[in-house]
Amino acid sequence: MQKTNNQMLIIFGASGDLTARKLIPAIYSLYKGKHLPENFVVLGTSRSALTDGEFRKKVVQESTYLSNKLEKEDSDFINTFSEKIFYEDIGDNYETNYGRLSARIGDLNRKYETNDNYIFYLSTPPSLYEIIAKNLCDAGLTNEDEGWKRIIVEKPFGYSLSTAKELNTGLQKYFHENQIYRIDHYLGKETVQNLLVTRFANSIFEPLWNRNAIHHIEITNAETVGVEKRGGYYDKSGALRDMFQSHLLQIVSLIVMEPPINSSAEEIRNEKVKALKSLRIMTDEKILSENTIKGQYIASKLNGERLKGYREEEGVDPNSKTETFAAVKFFVDNWRWKDVPFYVRTAKRMPTKVTEVVIHFKTPHHQIFKDQNLGNKDNKLIIRIQPDEGILIKFGVKVPGQGFKVERANLDFYYSSLADSNIMQAYERLLLDCMQGDATLYARADEVEAAWAFVDPILDYWENGKEVKTYGYSAGVWGPKNSDDLIEGSLGWRNPGEQLIDDDGFCEIC
Repeated sequence: MQKTNNQMLIIFGASGDLTARKLIPAIYSLYKGKHLPENFVVLGTSRSALTDGEFRKKVVQESTYLSNKLEKEDSDFINTFSEKIFYEDIGDNYETNYGRLSARIGDLNRKYETNDNYIFYLSTPPSLYEIIAKNLCDAGLTNEDEGWKRIIVEKPFGYSLSTAKELNTGLQKYFHENQIYRIDHYLGKETVQNLLVTRFANSIFEPLWNRNAIHHIEITNAETVGVEKRGGYYDKSGALRDMFQSHLLQIVSLIVMEPPINSSAEEIRNEKVKALKSLRIMTDEKILSENTIKGQYIASKLNGERLKGYREEEGVDPNSKTETFAAVKFFVDNWRWKDVPFYVRTAKRMPTKVTEVVIHFKTPHHQIFKDQNLGNKDNKLIIRIQPDEGILIKFGVKVPGQGFKVERANLDFYYSSLADSNIMQAYERLLLDCMQGDATLYARADEVEAAWAFVDPILDYWENGKEVKTYGYSAGVWGPKNSDDLIEGSLGWRNPGEQLIDDDGFCEIC
């Protein structure tokens, strides 16, 4: 187990929702689990005028996000945790001189002996990344002569390849690449990380993990909710930028990558970059038209309740063509995955909230039971990332009785079945990794740019191409009807139910 040094976490934009909703609860869980170092403090800073006491009330003592956990603890325990949290008003804007902030950091560092080890967490819009990095540098807070300095930045990391490069260049002026941690909370999920273990720690899977045994791979990310209060942001982003470019291509890279030399952060990230660079970039309009589908949910009734259409949502342009459904078919240009199609879809207003990977294996070359009406009963390996996290294998067995009637059976594993399992939430795991200097689950600059290089031509085609169609689908169904046509043959998507073991589900619109 890696050692966690004494240190200070400085959160910019600390009065915002993310700090109260995710960051402080994650820090609390690490504290409760005794994962924090002996000397550890949090300093929040933003443009809001708050005292230490007011900030502690907001993010701990009166926080609705911590209330369920705190009600089980005595007041001394809560107060001891609260006293690790401080606040400094940065002033009217983030472009101000950081002299006062630097002095407060220095005071806390000396008093609590955090050994000049600082993590700067930027819970701010990306437009402020370079500004904050420059001011930290000007104040001498990035210098590593004493202690180490790290910076965490939130997604979205760029709006396109060019803007991602600008952000990378802006940060790298003031921090070395090994100091920069680009956080993607999806990589903090145990089941995402388990993709690596499933592949590389099991001899029953790795020899089959290639074009010789695998027919195709599909990845589904579905949400039952619409855009809710994020209409203004989402209408400028869309499903491809919001989910596909970051979260889902990270999953793709873990499936596609070659075995790393070892389990170190740099070796794993090296292979992920190679994987993303091997994705076949589509630029021809005909190919883009045949291999991508964009859709948008429209109003419908579900269980007697009227669900708004996307264009009716607050903050959304009434004539918007922004996609809430995106499906892409693509290939990987390397030896392992030659001619194996990948199908990835993400959408809002689906029947089930789910994220899963489905590995479809080829049928046996010589089928002695081909007359047994097997239909679409190929072997499948299903890796459920959320919810009902686990792994399911579908395989053929003989039905008892005369003859050789074959039926499909399930072999399943659930994370919830592990004895004494205490699975860290994504932000807990990622924050602890950064505290320990482990960048395995954080994106590197070239990794981010490789993902954007693949997505940019699709976005450009959807925004500027001729006769690009945005297909409507009723809120509560599995996307546009023609999305099944994307998958070759008559296979179609696996439409999962809430439980991993559910066979392909359906949804009835009332």
